[in-house]
Amino acid sequence: RLRELGQTVIFVGIDGMAVGLLGVADPLKPEAWEVVQQLKADGRRLVMLSGDHEASVRAIAAQLGIDEVAAGVLPDQKAERVRELRAAGRTVAMVGDGINDAPALAEADVGIAMGAGTDIAKQAAAVTLVSGDLRGLGRAMRLSEATMRNVGQNLLFAFGYNALGVPLAAGVLYPFVGVLLTPAFAAAAMSLSSVSVIGNALRLRSVRL
Repeated sequence: RLRELGQTVIFVGIDGMAVGLLGVADPLKPEAWEVVQQLKADGRRLVMLSGDHEASVRAIAAQLGIDEVAAGVLPDQKAERVRELRAAGRTVAMVGDGINDAPALAEADVGIAMGAGTDIAKQAAAVTLVSGDLRGLGRAMRLSEATMRNVGQNLLFAFGYNALGVPLAAGVLYPFVGVLLTPAFAAAAMSLSSVSVIGNALRLRSVRL
């Protein structure tokens, strides 16, 4: 019954005789349900990995709306599960805060540690949510996606200026209209290219996270 409530059960013994049970559980963060539902709405596939008893893990997963769980897994098994997902073509973000999570955090494409977690988890992860607020997870992912889009746009700007400017500087128009780029014009074009890239990058400040 305790496991069905999501608690980890510890047996208490005296002289080799079981005399009692202790049910231990971490309370769910208030924002946990909201974060899980938002990630699912964003098209993420969620997998819950835990070393706890299966009944306890499934009880917590049911409260959060997570369908795919793996219980009773050891640290190396967590890392192996991450490798399996990556081998299947998935991009894997692993979120964890404990010593047992460190191997999987290091194995994932992006390891994300909680600010209140263990030092080894934070060292193994690429990202640390300093505040410990799970909502930072969705914000970090949306910011990352916006950043990569912005990088692609900036590359397009840079290649576009060069694709246009280099032929002009080489005199492609000279046989037709007698026009050559002056050094001053070339310098202004390069400056405009940099301003365009920087201006586009600054739009990240207005992204809704």
